[in-house]
Amino acid sequence: MTVKAPGAGRRHQAPGPPTVRRVALPGLVGGLAAILALSMIAAVGLGPVSIPFGDVAQMIGHRYLPGVVDTAPTGPRSVIVLDIRLPRVLLGAAVGAGLAAVGTVLQAVLRNPLADPYLIGASSGASFGAVLVIIVGFSPFGTFSLPLAAFLGAMATFSLVMLLAGGRGLLAPTRLILAGVAVAAFTEAITHYLVLTSPDKEVRSAMFWMLGGLGGTQWRDIGVPIAVVVVGTLWFWTQSGRLNALVLGEEGATSLGLEVDRVRRRLIVGCALVIGAVVAVSGGIAFVALMVPHAVRLVVGGDNRRVLPLAALTGAILLVWVDVGARMLNRPDEIPIGVITAVLGAPFFLVLLRRADRRRWQ
Repeated sequence: MTVKAPGAGRRHQAPGPPTVRRVALPGLVGGLAAILALSMIAAVGLGPVSIPFGDVAQMIGHRYLPGVVDTAPTGPRSVIVLDIRLPRVLLGAAVGAGLAAVGTVLQAVLRNPLADPYLIGASSGASFGAVLVIIVGFSPFGTFSLPLAAFLGAMATFSLVMLLAGGRGLLAPTRLILAGVAVAAFTEAITHYLVLTSPDKEVRSAMFWMLGGLGGTQWRDIGVPIAVVVVGTLWFWTQSGRLNALVLGEEGATSLGLEVDRVRRRLIVGCALVIGAVVAVSGGIAFVALMVPHAVRLVVGGDNRRVLPLAALTGAILLVWVDVGARMLNRPDEIPIGVITAVLGAPFFLVLLRRADRRRWQ
């Protein structure tokens, strides 16, 4: 008698990506939050002047938990930790979380795996506003002039995209994408012209801002973007059920009782506000909004109730460490963050493309 081995005769299938769908969401969120906290403390200690992890934790604990931590190192290192690096790391975490959350929402709303902030015109508009202030030197609001101009530029271009895309009162994803690409290309062309025709001393500042960076961050810079990212991400999460419905397409979402056009407009406006607040203080940082949601979906599946909070935390962790690389890989100079995210993001998408082709032919 011949005994067949289990599975004999069946078509061999390549194992799928590992998933953690069975792990409860609070456990995943708690684990990533702990990793983020440890990453931020470690990142604060890394730089041209290295400071031990324990000393950093003591300094932060002494300032914010004085009843728990009684003493901490003082002197110049304390200034470096609490007044220079800590606000920068906090802003990096907020920017990464905001970009990843917005990328998750846009990819669901537009049903396009390549959707990112550039598709709604916000990033290119922010670059235009900021570069205009740098080149012209018009600063009526002092140090707040640049982020304010970037935010207004983001809102202006986004409004134009919405106006062009809203034909016949409906907001079709295809029209929105095409309008966003056109407006972004036009705005970027003007921005590049301004940079090319500006004095040499302004070109470096403008180019560095366009490629993204967190250098020179101060405490007064982080309050608004952190608040906007936290509130925006929490609101996006409350809309996760609607995002799951939108992924089904207009007919599927409508059959579930969803007012597709109204919900889509509200979500896109929320994305524009978050991106405007984030890009206004960090410049244009590419690939985070594209890369992180895809990476999280590979692990936990496509349910946006899980993807959104996990993508936000993953984006925060990623950008904290990317910023460490930006300030340490080319010391004493800094590398623009957008350069590093592009170097990481391009191979990532090539791997995704290869996986997609492999599955198609199996």
